[in-house]
Amino acid sequence: MQPTLVILAAGMASRYGSMKQTQSFGPSGETIMEYSIYDAIKAGFKKVVFIIREDFAETFKSLVEPKLAGKIEIDYVFQKLESFTEGHQIPAERTKPWGTAHALLCCKGTVNEPFAVINADDFYGRDAFEKAASFLQNKVNDSTWAVIAYHLKNTLSENGSVSRGVIDVSAAGDMAGINERTKVYGNAEAMFYEDESGEHALPNDSVVSMNMFCFANSFISLSESMFQSFLTNNITNPKSEFFIPLVVDGFIKQGHGVVNVVPTEAKWFGVTYKEDAPVVQQSIDTLVQSGVYPNNLWA
Repeated sequence: MQPTLVILAAGMASRYGSMKQTQSFGPSGETIMEYSIYDAIKAGFKKVVFIIREDFAETFKSLVEPKLAGKIEIDYVFQKLESFTEGHQIPAERTKPWGTAHALLCCKGTVNEPFAVINADDFYGRDAFEKAASFLQNKVNDSTWAVIAYHLKNTLSENGSVSRGVIDVSAAGDMAGINERTKVYGNAEAMFYEDESGEHALPNDSVVSMNMFCFANSFISLSESMFQSFLTNNITNPKSEFFIPLVVDGFIKQGHGVVNVVPTEAKWFGVTYKEDAPVVQQSIDTLVQSGVYPNNLWA
């Protein structure tokens, strides 16, 4: 089967203040995710599935369909608060869906093949998509998944600290776990994170997850069973979220299989706050000027 790219584009963007999924950054009005789709097509992906909110579906479709028609198969999934919650009473104070793994669970019946997942508002780089496509075409199965691992030094922000999932890598090159580190900062020479006990050094060869994974379709069925347990234990917490790393951790610890750590040399950038936008635009301009991307992706 040819691999599918699933793009998480249903986020509320509360910290950013607007719909960053549809904001233009490229010289011809391209969004960040269009560069991901362009790279994915080049790497061999044949289908893209957008996970979006139903209330801005028409606006979203009017943006992507004129550009992508005839270039890649397109489908949509709506992430809804009530999806897969049968048998549970959703508290009135719960207003947003249940997180990234719940979003992928909403793909049940739409995504039936191996797939990679990314965030709409992160720039991943062509090398990452080439590595993901190769893994999905040659190695993925129900007991072998992968995380595309970024060198931590390639994911830092010049504007302040970031939060990163630092990957523990086993001797066999597989994921042993992820440590969520907040307030990560530094440069290529020295990197640190802070917690309640103070400042700690991070190894220079640290690799992190930027939420780019390669899964067999079995991820969706495992998510469905784990989501029921999650709801039983967390439904009364209005801030609880069913994240992808939670399912990945369950996959490993329950003995279902291994998650290969596939390193990429790509440099990440993205938008979390409004102040990030000029940096992203400048980064894309530099890539266009150096010939990595054309002035108009879809001309």
